[in-house]
Amino acid sequence: MATPVTDRPIPDPDHASTATTAGTVAAKSSRVPDTPRFSPAAQVAIALLRVALGFIFLWAFLDKFFGLGYATPSEKAWIHGGSPTNGFLSNVAVGPFESFFHSIAGTWWANTLFMLGLFAIGTSLILGVAMKITMFVGPLLLVMMWSAEWPMAQFTSAGKPTSSANPFLDDHLIYALVIIVLALIGAGRVYGLGNWWAKVTGHNTWLR
Repeated sequence: MATPVTDRPIPDPDHASTATTAGTVAAKSSRVPDTPRFSPAAQVAIALLRVALGFIFLWAFLDKFFGLGYATPSEKAWIHGGSPTNGFLSNVAVGPFESFFHSIAGTWWANTLFMLGLFAIGTSLILGVAMKITMFVGPLLLVMMWSAEWPMAQFTSAGKPTSSANPFLDDHLIYALVIIVLALIGAGRVYGLGNWWAKVTGHNTWLR
């Protein structure tokens, strides 16, 4: 008996293997990461650290925006025409970037970027979302503030003692390291909205 002729194409095993691999990679990239495995006590500590650090940034934003009377009096609030950067940057008296900070002190774009940074970093940490972005934006802002204070200097440009307590390390760098660690361990998924945010962002893992 003659073998029937068919127009059905013969499957290419190499093509099938490639398609399967591509599908597996796509599935892995869009999969929502599991909640990090920590002890219950460690989870609470990590969540409290994340929220507490976020509150430092968010409170700084609120105080400078509304003039709540702590670091910023009401008459110097941003909504009342005050500048959230002029007081700090115009008084920089140490370091190699002193003239640069003086030149941008109080400018509209410096005020806007600074306030947006405080709000975004604080909100990200408190909610546990966009931690990968905050891992870069947060330390960038903090390192700039560190360079404005320049703890390595023992005397100001006017020759006055700076009262620096450490030749390199200060709270800005410590906060920067904490933000990086929190992002790397997936702290946003520990009593945060990290898992929900991963579903929202889908394949855009850099937004997580």
